Amino acid sequence: MSRLVPFNRWGLRRNDFEDFYNMLDDFFSDTWWPVRSLARDTFKLDIQENEREYCVEAELPGVTKEQINLQLKDDGRLTIAVEREENIQEDKKNYVHRERRYSSMQRSIYLRDAKTEGVKAKLQDGVLKITVPKQETHNDTFHIEID
Repeated sequence: MSRLVPFNRWGLRRNDFEDFYNMLDDFFSDTWWPVRSLARDTFKLDIQENEREYCVEAELPGVTKEQINLQLKDDGRLTIAVEREENIQEDKKNYVHRERRYSSMQRSIYLRDAKTEGVKAKLQDGVLKITVPKQETHNDTFHIEID
């Protein structure tokens, strides 16, 4: 998991405060904080890594694939966005109370060596599973012989 870097809103550039920024993002995007959870919906992510690919699982109960927008940018930023509208249509015209709900959720993560080709996604039983292949890594360190 050494190449897995949580996305943060302060940019993708590596600096001394990146771990601190990621910690703040995690804190403010966690649903245990009541103010945050009332402001907008969110969903949980599980991310696994092996030598060939990343496996991302998002818990999205009640969401259809038409409500999901999934994007992977060239810089390795994977964004999962959900927009859903709940509108109960009833034939009764004399209703006393009627409710509608609209919600949007979005999560972004940065997968450092993600390949944009060959990405697969499947929604089953309320869980979105995304498989993102990795680019081949090259050894950036070369031994130089001294004459």
